This record gives sequence, structure tokens and C-alpha cells, in this order.
Amino acid sequence: MAAMIRTTVFRKFSPHTRILDGKYVQLHFSHVGRSKFTSTKSLYQESMTADGDTTTKHTNSTGDQQHSLDLSFCNAKEAYRSKTTGEIARGLFVFNMCSIPFLVNHNKTILKWSRKVLGKQLFCKIMKATFYGHFVAGEDQVTIRPLVNNNRRYGVKSILDYSVEEDISSKKAKEAEMKSCAPPDAEPLSAQPPSDESPEVQRFVAHEEFGDRREGVVSARTYFYEDEAKCDENLQTFKECIDAVAGAVTDGSGFIAIKMTALGRPQFLLQLSEVIVSWRNFFERFAGDRNKFSEEDFKTTLKDFGVQVTRDDRKRWFTLLDVTCDGEVDLLDWDNLLDINTQMGKHLVVPNVTTGEIQPLVASLQMEEEEQLSKMLLRMNEIAEYAIKKNVRVMVDAEQTYFQPAISRLTIEMMRKFNKEKAVIFNTYQCYLKKVFSSVKHDLELSKRENFHFGAKIVRGAYMEQERERAATIGYDDPIQPTFNATSHSYHSVMEEIMNQINQRPRGEVAVMVASHNEDTVRFTVQKMKENGIGPQDRLICFGQLLGMCDHISFPLGQAEYSVYKYVPYGPVEEVLPYLSRRAMENRGVLKKVKKEKSLLWQELKRRIRSGELRYNPDKVPA
Repeated sequence: MAAMIRTTVFRKFSPHTRILDGKYVQLHFSHVGRSKFTSTKSLYQESMTADGDTTTKHTNSTGDQQHSLDLSFCNAKEAYRSKTTGEIARGLFVFNMCSIPFLVNHNKTILKWSRKVLGKQLFCKIMKATFYGHFVAGEDQVTIRPLVNNNRRYGVKSILDYSVEEDISSKKAKEAEMKSCAPPDAEPLSAQPPSDESPEVQRFVAHEEFGDRREGVVSARTYFYEDEAKCDENLQTFKECIDAVAGAVTDGSGFIAIKMTALGRPQFLLQLSEVIVSWRNFFERFAGDRNKFSEEDFKTTLKDFGVQVTRDDRKRWFTLLDVTCDGEVDLLDWDNLLDINTQMGKHLVVPNVTTGEIQPLVASLQMEEEEQLSKMLLRMNEIAEYAIKKNVRVMVDAEQTYFQPAISRLTIEMMRKFNKEKAVIFNTYQCYLKKVFSSVKHDLELSKRENFHFGAKIVRGAYMEQERERAATIGYDDPIQPTFNATSHSYHSVMEEIMNQINQRPRGEVAVMVASHNEDTVRFTVQKMKENGIGPQDRLICFGQLLGMCDHISFPLGQAEYSVYKYVPYGPVEEVLPYLSRRAMENRGVLKKVKKEKSLLWQELKRRIRSGELRYNPDKVPA
């Protein structure tokens, strides 16, 4: 049993205590037993040696050849130098199958019946020669080594992902979700009477219609809460991921990716998200268009709300809020209010116009949520402490908008604690959200003000269809950008702001992964890196794509010495079928991009036929 490790809740008031709901809280946690199975494993390998211009020729670290980066991403020979002719033919077959709507729409049924008719041995053999072989590296950490090592020879590193998933029915998923989104001792939400609360409040309540969070989502894994023991099992899985990374990487460049929904009860994330949004909306009432307010503004607005508070309490609250002691409170100051929200919430009460009863002006955490907060923080801190011990970094994945305010807040708390010397914790920002730019700017400014390193993974977003349908059904504002181009503009604005901050701060204080399959976004980032004097060798900006997709982007970048990673899934054939199903659906949704990949694969196949290179072996030529 590991030694007890002391941690704290939210923003520190002393080295080992914080105020939460008016009480000083001290938390302890210890390591628990190993899990029976592993659901995710990651390792991240780094090899960055060359220096030079980002759009001219770069000397490859493994040979004398030079490779220029073609930003049109149309050089088939360069894109597939790491592939055998058999792998190219397999890629063509897989992408052609993914272009047939009937096969994609019924892929689960087809796979199920194929397994029954063919038997396990023949089924697995065919899958390894086709879909599994294209999108999955192998069954275990031994069988994946040839692919990982070959990719690295050609400039592309790997983040390993043990992609075994439980394939439960939609009915079971909804039952599990509704049960886990109610307080532990309460009846499931589906059995409770409908609420007459406003759509904005209902946004942070689970709805059975959207209980299966997998629906409409093809590019992200979903965790469903079973019990606290399962969360501890997931914790052990993540720690085993860290061990896998540490075993392969010794220079501190390793990564592990985690999801908050794997570490706690969703009901807590919903409640904390509601509290955060409620208090930020409350701030807007005080601040107005100025985005800050003085003590006199504070006094006037409290009076307008009908809040009865003594002069001494009001001055004490304002002093607590004004962290910078400049006589005004901005949003960065205001967010500290969440650390003492219940203490103030006891006094921020007004009479209900209809019933006459005294009620809180804004939401606050209750006792059950405090307990859930403690449990989740214990697990998060154990992961972070263990990762630091093994010299591995942690990426926290983004999830649905009704969870995300809580997830981002908890991730920032981890950054505050663990990112003092380098970026260990990375938050994920979804650029299809209308408010993403302000969120990124807020967190960048917070990290600068409080002197911790900022780490980010920038993505377009994985839940668009689900988010839009949920917003329309419940009646709150659609949080998603209106068009694809609007999302691209959002992504590019975020990257420009991050690069501005990279140049304004000491090198290394801001680090980012551009996790995108979009050529325009990759092109934009490469060009802006050059304009801002950020070289590939600086290792401040890296790129990420999935195995089996966008090789025409990943490998030219890697061979031009940019830092590039493939998310490399592995696991037994029959246990990664849900992952393969998502990849088929994702490729169906991006037919234009797949069409280009098919064209490049066919172009390279024809070139090899004409030049007599059908037996080309990438292992026997200089990388």
C-alpha cells in the first residue's frame, strides 16, 4: 500500500487546506488494488532532433535524405513511403467498403453474423487482413511493436490505446445513465415526475431520451458509471497506462489520456457544472459590459437583487473576491467565489415571488456532491501524482457540454497544482463550441496570472449531432457553431491566440497538440508557426491523427521533422469491434476526405506497378 498522499480541494488558502462550503477540508488518498482488466493503455514516443525552416527541406534524423513539406498534401509517394504494397491495397479495399452506405449502416449486424457463420478463427483471420489490420495495430503490446517502430522510423510517434470496450445495449446504457445521474440514494430520474424548471436549468439534468451518450458519436469512447468500485478499476487502468508509457519513454515526453466520466458519478459533474454556470451568469449581472465591477457596483447590485447582507459581510466578501487587490473584480477573480460559494450562498437568498418562500439566489453544492467531489479529486490526484513519479503527462479529454464546465474546472485545478515547473496536465478545448475562444483566453490568462504552465489539446469536437438535438429538444440555446466554416474560423482563432501567448511568455510555458484531420487547419498551423518563429524542434506544437486515417498528412509532417503522433489502438479482435464500428461510421461521414485518400492510395499503387516496385519493403530502405 502506497504512502498516504495529502491533497486539497479547489483553490488553496493554506498549503494543506481549502475552504469548501464554509469548512476547511483536508483530503487523503491511497493506492488501491489492481484492476482485473485494462480498458485503455497509452504510450507516447518522442524523437525530435532536426532544426530548420518549417516549409523548406529538413534533414531526416535516420539518414541523409531530405524531405520538403508539400502543404497541398498531394504527394502520394511521400505519404506512403512507410507502407508495403499489400498495406496500400488493403487501405484501398477498406476505404471503398466504408463508402458503401448499406455496409456502414448495418456494420454491427454484418459483423455479428459473420462471426457466427465463419467461426472465430476464420473471422479473426479475415478481420486482420482487412478492417482490423487497417485501423488496429495488434492484439497486445508485443504484436504492435513492428508497426510502432516502423512508424517511428518515418517520423511518426505513437500513443497506444487499449481499445477494448463493453458493447452494451442502448436500453442498458440509458438505464445506467439515468441511475447514475440521480443522487446515490434516490430513485432513477426516469421514475421521477417531470420538472417545470427552465430549459437552462434542465440543461444540467439527465434526460432519458439522451441517456445513451454513444448515440450520434463516432469519434469518442463513452464510459457509463456502474459503481465506485468500477471507478477504482478505471483508476488502476489509467495507472497501468502510465506504466506502459514510462516503460517505453524515458525523456518525459509520454502521454496518457483520461476521461473524467470514468472516475466518478455523472450526477456530480452535472451538479458542479450547473453551479459553475449559475455563478458565472451571476457575475454577468454584476459586471455588465465592463466585464468587471467595483465595490460600489457590488453593493448596488446586491441591493437590486433584494439580498439582505450586513456592511461588514459585504466588504469581507468583496475583499475575498478581489484577489489582485486592485479595487475591481474580473472573471478570474470571480471564479474563486466557487471555493466559498456555500458560505456566501447561505446569505444570497431572496423570497420566491410565487410562494413567498426564501430560496437561494444561485445554486451551490450539497452534501452528496461534496462527497462525490472528494472521491473524484482523490482519483484525479492519484493519477497526477503517479504520472509525475513516472515522468508522464496527462491529457483530460473533453466531453458533453452539460459535463464540460465541471471537467474544465477540475482540470484547471490540477494544472494549478501540478503544472508549476512544466505542462503535466493538458485540458481539451472543442472548437465547435461558440464560447471556446473566451474559455481558452480565460485559462491562458489565469495560468499567466497564477504562474503555472498551460497545456492544451485542440479539437473540433465529437458530439455535434447529439448536442444540437438535445438543445433543440430541451429548449436551451444551441452551443454549437452554426457552420463547418465557423468552426474552422474558431479553431484558427484559438491557435492564433495560443501562438501569441507562446511568443509573449518564456518558451515552454504554453504547449499544445493540434488534434485534427482537417488539411486547412494543419496548413494554417504550419504557416502560423513559421510566421511566429516557432520551429518543429521547439516541441511546443504537435499534431495528432488516428491510425489508418490521414496518412497523407501525418507522414509528410513527420518526415519534415514536425512532431506528429498516431493514436494507435490495440486489443483482441472480438473485443475491439465497437471501436472498428465507430471508425467505419466516421469514414462514412467524411466522404470527401476519404475520396482524396483513396485517390492517393490508387495513385501510389499504379506508380509502383509502373516502376516495378510491387515488392517494395519499407524496412529495407533508408527512412
